[in-house]
Amino acid sequence: MTAIENTALGRLEKEGRLLNAVLKGGTTKPGRFGFRGDIALKFQTQVADEKRPPDYSIEQVLTVAQDGDGTIPVLAGYLHSFAYLADVAAVLDGALSSHGSYFLFCNNIDLLAKYHTKLGGITFHVLPCDESTVWKEMMDLVGLNKDDLKKLDAGGKLDYLLDAAKALDLSYDEISYEDGLKRMEPVKNRNENRPV
Repeated sequence: MTAIENTALGRLEKEGRLLNAVLKGGTTKPGRFGFRGDIALKFQTQVADEKRPPDYSIEQVLTVAQDGDGTIPVLAGYLHSFAYLADVAAVLDGALSSHGSYFLFCNNIDLLAKYHTKLGGITFHVLPCDESTVWKEMMDLVGLNKDDLKKLDAGGKLDYLLDAAKALDLSYDEISYEDGLKRMEPVKNRNENRPV
């Protein structure tokens, strides 16, 4: 069984950033640790010992890390605003690799937009996310359907999806972070039009 401390996720765990885990443990691949949940980007100021939810996070994260490897090979997640990408690069600094595959679905970019943005030598695939989940968007992106995964457990599904994602060769336009900020749209209220 792979211990999280021996992976690139260890520091994030120590900092208390891995939250709302649906999966946090070994997968079907030897030495691999999987995580599905949220990674806190900015914490609220804590009063006394009261635990407060973070100001914002990378939500619906899908990632794996290998035992003894200092970087995360592949990660997908949801950002409520493209502007948070700078925080992603800062918080995950040292845990990401220039050879890694990183997919961030943003609430406030044009629904037809898909691009690469480089920050600190790391390339992020920036994609729109509207009324969907990161899991579903990633399944569509890599061309898998539920039947491909139905015999697998939670860790096996994550392995299968992320191994397929790592193999993707995406040639999107590259734009700078500053340009992305200019193109960014207002953040949509997620709770709008939802039944009460």
